[in-house]
Amino acid sequence: MKKVLALCFVAGTLFTQPVLAQDATEAAATEQVAATDSNTAAADSTATAAVEETAPVVEEEKSFTQVLKEKFIEGDPIFMAPVLLTLILGLAIAIERILYLAFSNSNNDKLLADIESALKSGGKSAALEVCRNTRGPVAAIFYQGIDKMDEGIEMVDKAIVSLGSVENGKLERGVSWISLFIALAPMLGFMGTVIGMISAFDAIEAAGDISPSLVAGGIKIALLTTVFGLIAAMILQIFYNLIIAMIDNLVNKMEDASITFLDLVAEHTKK
Repeated sequence: MKKVLALCFVAGTLFTQPVLAQDATEAAATEQVAATDSNTAAADSTATAAVEETAPVVEEEKSFTQVLKEKFIEGDPIFMAPVLLTLILGLAIAIERILYLAFSNSNNDKLLADIESALKSGGKSAALEVCRNTRGPVAAIFYQGIDKMDEGIEMVDKAIVSLGSVENGKLERGVSWISLFIALAPMLGFMGTVIGMISAFDAIEAAGDISPSLVAGGIKIALLTTVFGLIAAMILQIFYNLIIAMIDNLVNKMEDASITFLDLVAEHTKK
């Protein structure tokens, strides 16, 4: 019996030793693989960090409206809002005037030909109807002149001159407001400049020392309000000159058409 137990013990020992050795080998291999993975991960993280440190930071470019909005806020809305208000009001009046002048322009040669044909075919009433159905200041002047045909050529001339002055005033209506905003925009900007410099000197006086960080805010407000005021004035000045040029063109056409109209009326009254 003792021999049997001894043989079983020896056999069990011989059987378990290879298994334990295999388990130990597998554990060592697993530990080696884990160590290799950890070393690889550490190397990758180090390389990534090095690339991130060496790679230049690319900033997204800002649009013009974004830059304009940022500068508007930096310039203090309290001082920038009046400048913006003058620009908006000036542009509103300028656009209204441009549309009015564009619709006031008409084909004067065709109008004169239609009036002449109407006078020959239907007389005074037909000519008045042609003027009534035509848009623009020239047709209104011709209507007044035809209405005075029975009173003589001198009355026709006076009616054209009188109504011409009225129509000229309508063409120039609102232009003085644009010139006011042109002068007002840089003044508001300069006011922001003066107030900004005063705040900068107040900061210096309170601190008792001249430091760039103390005066930078006040100087920035001063410069930005001035720039925005000048930009607003330049934009309105362009529209103002365009409107003046359109008015001059219309007035010249009105004068030329009035001279031709007087000749036409004189010729018709002689008949």
